[in-house]
Amino acid sequence: MKIASLITDNITELLVKIIEFTRTRHKILAQNISDISNIGFVPKDLVADEFSDLLNRAIDEHIVNRRLVLRDTENIKFGISGSFKIKPTVDKYAKDLLDENRDEYIELQKNKLLENTINQRVAAELLKQKQGLTSVFT
Repeated sequence: MKIASLITDNITELLVKIIEFTRTRHKILAQNISDISNIGFVPKDLVADEFSDLLNRAIDEHIVNRRLVLRDTENIKFGISGSFKIKPTVDKYAKDLLDENRDEYIELQKNKLLENTINQRVAAELLKQKQGLTSVFT
């Protein structure tokens, strides 16, 4: 199911954006683990802090002016019909950690995956409740 089709209001739109962001981030983090042995591999991540700040500014705008304004950033660009693109960036800390200690690097990636999964599940559950659905993602 394409979740963008569920957008009915500003809160729903934000929840959908969070779910799409976390889905994309999950793929990148999983790739960071699976490509660990590839020569020249450089770990990447999405700019979670930038995304969070962007959503906070949009919520502030919504509270003040009752409208949702999602502004482009260096790594996040919004398109028509609720679409958006996120540019992965090199994770310098993870790269240094991979060079120094492979086990700690894998632990870092696993922790990021866990945090990302929790964020996705919370947004999905809130969306299900908002939409009055019993199962959005099966």
